[in-house]
Amino acid sequence: MDARNPRRWWILIVLCLSTLVLVVDNMALTVAVPALTEDLGASAQAMQWILDSYTLVFAGLLLTSGSLGDRFGRRRVMLIGLLLFGAASLGAVFSSTPGELIAVRIAMGVGGALIMPSTLSILITVFDEAERPKAMAAWGSVSMLGLVGSPVLGGVLIDHFAWQAIFLINVPIVALALLAGVLLMPESRAPWQKPDPLGAVLSAVGMTALVWWIIEIPQHGAFEGRSLVVLGVAVLALAGFVTWQNVTPAPMVPLALFKHRNFSGGSLSLALVQIGNAGLLLVLTQYLQFVLGWSAVKAGLAFLPLAVAALVGNTAGAQLAVRFGNRFVILGGMLLMVASFGLLTTLTADSGFTVPAVALGILGLGAGLAMPAAVAALMSTIPEDKAGVGSALNDTIQQSGTALGIAILGSLLTSGYTDEMPAGAPEQARESIGGALTVAGGGAGLVRAAREAFTDSMSTTFTISALGVLAAAVVATLVMRDRKTPARADVASAERELVA
Repeated sequence: MDARNPRRWWILIVLCLSTLVLVVDNMALTVAVPALTEDLGASAQAMQWILDSYTLVFAGLLLTSGSLGDRFGRRRVMLIGLLLFGAASLGAVFSSTPGELIAVRIAMGVGGALIMPSTLSILITVFDEAERPKAMAAWGSVSMLGLVGSPVLGGVLIDHFAWQAIFLINVPIVALALLAGVLLMPESRAPWQKPDPLGAVLSAVGMTALVWWIIEIPQHGAFEGRSLVVLGVAVLALAGFVTWQNVTPAPMVPLALFKHRNFSGGSLSLALVQIGNAGLLLVLTQYLQFVLGWSAVKAGLAFLPLAVAALVGNTAGAQLAVRFGNRFVILGGMLLMVASFGLLTTLTADSGFTVPAVALGILGLGAGLAMPAAVAALMSTIPEDKAGVGSALNDTIQQSGTALGIAILGSLLTSGYTDEMPAGAPEQARESIGGALTVAGGGAGLVRAAREAFTDSMSTTFTISALGVLAAAVVATLVMRDRKTPARADVASAERELVA
């Protein structure tokens, strides 16, 4: 008798919708940077906070929300997250200042943190081992499609309506996911475990403080005054979190998972890739619009090669992983990504469409090959009764990498741009390229200087991205293993350690 859930493929659609709304919102927002800068009068640092406030709250709360899903019900937590995310998206439509938008972005981050771990953990519990790879490939394809298609959608919405439409589009998607979730999705939870409030507080405080410290480096320095205090809080909280998780009888995070090579290698390589990738859309959309002078729609359409190549890579990657193993598919995909970033470092203020299009196509193919294989290898080590917190740990690692990447690469771009600008340029022009174009008026000299300064700083940023992805490729190759029959024994060992 078939014990599979008869609604499992409909449930997968709900999970894909829930994930899609998170991906589309965050990525489409990068295309709106020029419009937000002009309409809200947002500085470069305020713009970075509009992007990062969501990510750092999201990363800080993922572990806690995964634990809540395991304890109180994964469907319940996901539906609450969808409600909060939809309400906050509606609130963003009416924001009139950078501060108001940052506040609703924080609320969206809380909602997103409740949604994301539940989607992957529900997928693990609904699909058995035979169908799980196919379900994860479909889930990954939808995520990738949202990731690379959202700049196009964002550009169309901004050109035909306004930046507020990026947030308004979330509302009907959330409503559909909520309705389908209530009608189709079963509830699931892990066996009862004592809560770990101290672990939740330490993880959230530590990650939030760490990202905050990195964002503030260009303005306040790394080890001066307030920055030093924030860094101290981050180090103490994260060190306390790791220590506490190792001594408490009921840890929120099963650190025993890191004893398995595929989990630890996959986690670290994904984090490094996310650090390298995080700033790409933020940097490149500004380059296309501020430096090349493209419209939001044209800038969004420039990412189509990335979308098409990513779908091809995702489809081919699933077949290649079966034949050659996840590890070598991950290595090949990441090396393609490194080549793409290397090509992007050659962009100048006078480059046309050809070089970015080729580079984005190579990047999409590499990411489509590498990322699903890395996630599949990592998730195969997680016991089913730890699906929520295990998938949350995976999400936290990736989102932490994204938050750190946006913070690090955004800070590098901002400080590099300021250093490259002429010393006699107006202060607003030295802060950001958007500020330079605003104050330049008809001054062709200042506009040219700002575009060249931005492009030079962008090349440095992409070099750092290439090094990050190359490090990820090395880690994946050396640490991970393609396991066949030993896999079940390893998972059984993990289960015994987690129970103990």
